[in-house]
Amino acid sequence: MDLNPFSSGTRLRDMIQAVRACKTAAEERAVVRKECAAIRAAISANDQYYRHRNLAKLMFIHMLGYPTHFGQMECLKLIASNGFPEKRIGYLGLMLLLDERHEVLMLVTNSLKQDLYHSNQYIVGLALCALGNISSEEMARDLAPEVEKLLLFRDPNIRKKAALCSTRLIKKVPDVAENFVKPASSLLKDKHHGVLITGLQLCTDLCKVSAEAFEYFRKKWTDGVVKALRDVVNSPYSPEYDVSGITDPFLHIRLLKFLQTLGQGDADSSDCMNDILAQVASKTESKKNVGNAILYECVRTIMSIEDNGGLRVLAINILGRFLSNRDNNIRYVALNMLMRAISIDSQAVQRHRATILECVKDLDPSIRKRALELVYLLVNETNAKSLTKELIGYLRVSDQEFKGDLTAKIFSIVEKFATEKIWYIDQMLMVLSEAGNFVKDDVWHSLIVVISNASDLHGYTVRSLYRAIQTSAEQESLVQVAVWCIGEYGEMLVDNVGMLDIEEPRTDQLDRLILGKMQMLVCPSCRITNILKGFLA
Repeated sequence: MDLNPFSSGTRLRDMIQAVRACKTAAEERAVVRKECAAIRAAISANDQYYRHRNLAKLMFIHMLGYPTHFGQMECLKLIASNGFPEKRIGYLGLMLLLDERHEVLMLVTNSLKQDLYHSNQYIVGLALCALGNISSEEMARDLAPEVEKLLLFRDPNIRKKAALCSTRLIKKVPDVAENFVKPASSLLKDKHHGVLITGLQLCTDLCKVSAEAFEYFRKKWTDGVVKALRDVVNSPYSPEYDVSGITDPFLHIRLLKFLQTLGQGDADSSDCMNDILAQVASKTESKKNVGNAILYECVRTIMSIEDNGGLRVLAINILGRFLSNRDNNIRYVALNMLMRAISIDSQAVQRHRATILECVKDLDPSIRKRALELVYLLVNETNAKSLTKELIGYLRVSDQEFKGDLTAKIFSIVEKFATEKIWYIDQMLMVLSEAGNFVKDDVWHSLIVVISNASDLHGYTVRSLYRAIQTSAEQESLVQVAVWCIGEYGEMLVDNVGMLDIEEPRTDQLDRLILGKMQMLVCPSCRITNILKGFLA
């Protein structure tokens, strides 16, 4: 029997093909409009035979971005049915078409409660998935006791889903967290890795929402979690959990995250985990991403727990190795972590300064920017001059789009750490000569203020600027500073007044300067003013 292409009996596959065959947005809207009209008619006629098919089509229409609110009640009808296939589509539609803000959700609470007690474990799993995705505060409060009991269910898949669902419930209603502490702690002894991973996630979240739970797990479970991590690290090859030669890296990372939570602010707990963290940091293979992920989480844990100088140096050395990795993502996360580490142990980070400076020259703009921020944090009184020299050297070859950020950082370093005015002036003139067009006005304004206050350097500065504009006259900010200085201190340029030992004398006359260079200057008002000053003098 041929079906009308836009009837409620149309298969989902046929509708998808019809949508994909559309060549314009108008054609797509026409197909969706006809399909929605057919679904509305089926809903009005209470068509039970094709209800699941209509809801599947509504979900596809929703993913295309069209309104599907008229089909929300169909989700509830399918959830209330007895069969697993109907419930599966109903719960999927519930999670996709609704969220916790919809008042319709209140009507499904009773069905959820019944399904959490269902004899079919797959239906129990559907209810837990739905509750974990869209639970509102009221639903969380009403159904928390049922989910709590399921944490001790005989089937590991249900325990795993119940743990994931519980994480949402305790975030929605922190008041119920204390009821989940004991059931959650029982999951930490589970042999099933999936249950253990979700149990660790639940315990971590319990520590975040409840101070009592945090103290309980810190006192009762720190040693147990350390032992679990040691067992995983030293476990023999297991094909069921092996990923690139490492046993269950997901469990590694989840255990490290929990230790990170337990060790914060507590020296005793931190001491308990020092040995296993050192073992993970020193023995984990770093040639593959799996090992790098574990090492990164280990570094985060070391940086979060209480002070241990040797471990932190080891962690920062791992980040230093990450900076030499060819993978941009690994280098980026290493730079991010080093920015956090510098406030904890700046000396250890300083040892990797050369590698960090190389990252400033990276082809990836995000790595360049992050490395530049880290270099800025590394600058102190002892290395300011050498780092400034390195950055100005890179300024000569850097990309145009990066020069703005680079000049801003160099100016900030020079202004903050300059102990001699002549060094300040020299560095700023080099920046203006290389990237004057990328310098903001307040930068060269500040330079002029410094120059005007350095009376013993007026002659040196005006001669340096004269030499600079001969090779960099296209740099607007440089030219503006040069024009101002020549107008103010032109006689020192002509007569070589105030010569320093580091300078070479010159004999050119002011008229040659005016005739040879003024036509290239880009600030007409400054030019006219200073030419007049020259003639009036």
